Amino acid sequence: MTPQADANAIAAPTSKRRSIAIIALAQVGAMALWFSASAVVPSLVAEYALSPTMQAALTSAVQAGFVAGCLVSAFFGLADRLDPRRFIAAAALLGAVANALLLAIDPTTAAAPLLRFVTGVAMAGVYPVGMKLASTWARGDMGLMVGILVGALTLGSATPHLFNLLAGGVDWRVPVALSSASAAGAALLIGFAAIGPARAPAPRFDPRAVLATWRDVPLRLANLGYLGHMWELYAMWAWIVVFLHASFALTLPQDTAAALAKLGAFATVAAGAIGCVAAGYLADRVGRTAITIASMSVSGTCAVVVGLLYGGSPALVIAVCIVWGISIVADSAQFSASIAELADPSRVGTMLTVQTAMGFTLTLLTIHLMPVWINALGWGFAFAPLAIGPALGVWAMARLRAHPRARALAGGRR
Repeated sequence: MTPQADANAIAAPTSKRRSIAIIALAQVGAMALWFSASAVVPSLVAEYALSPTMQAALTSAVQAGFVAGCLVSAFFGLADRLDPRRFIAAAALLGAVANALLLAIDPTTAAAPLLRFVTGVAMAGVYPVGMKLASTWARGDMGLMVGILVGALTLGSATPHLFNLLAGGVDWRVPVALSSASAAGAALLIGFAAIGPARAPAPRFDPRAVLATWRDVPLRLANLGYLGHMWELYAMWAWIVVFLHASFALTLPQDTAAALAKLGAFATVAAGAIGCVAAGYLADRVGRTAITIASMSVSGTCAVVVGLLYGGSPALVIAVCIVWGISIVADSAQFSASIAELADPSRVGTMLTVQTAMGFTLTLLTIHLMPVWINALGWGFAFAPLAIGPALGVWAMARLRAHPRARALAGGRR
């Protein structure tokens, strides 16, 4: 081996580690925008008496914007045709501005959901594009690469609850401002990442390519598994702080209940980052479908059990929520990794964008169904209908496991 080849061999893993770390940090910073408004809902309710519909709209508008952004990106193949670093930077800056404008408007007006919609559009240029960028560095470790990115997304989604807790309830505007600053920092940071050697040449423009996500049987099954997972995930993330606050308020002083609910919500969502990385490592060695089936089995069980603990020991409620938080998102990256391994390499970015668009469209339904279930079933059973999604996901991934093309997953480890 020549001296130059030796240098390249040493530089490659160093560049990979450095780039993945930068991409992950940028994801954490940018994704703080996602729940920046949802995390301060209790404060907004206290100050402005927000209706349950407006409370749900502050979260669902982000989902709707994300779906719209994903559909536009997928139609034009932007995730596969543009420099992903510039795409992410521009999107993060747009989201930071839209989120900051919440500080200048009345949160009870239609302007608030509209700004959250724009924030969601911006996130379509951060989340799936970040996964595509990370996948260019994968070499036998696709599950871990995407798992790190989804773990970063999870941690970023949890940070508004931490910002809210650190603000001490002084003013809801503080965590919102911190989220925008975090996203602006992410936009600057992503430029220091490199594109990996596995990047495929940019494909020609073909809007019909998006149909492969449903025509191709293995891709369809992987997407069905993802849809089952998404039925549960964002409804839990959006409403867990409300559930914890209501539960703790039955046994604790109001101020203590509010602070503990914020801490519990942060711990619940942030714990998912551990699940994502651990599941990514294991999926590359045990198998994609095995890990997703196990994760959905645990999370579905937690969805049924957690409500039965409502009003009980705060320590026990938080412990179950943390288990739920780990399992509910541990499988997320593996659906994306499955798409990356099963799809045409030149269309991976588009296929990931379509997958996330479908999943987040579904979350619009469950986020708005939660108030209905709360009123009809009470907190004791309000989360139980979310277990329907994991049940469907387990069935779909079991079918994929039996398909001959599943040999393409994790180097033959299904």
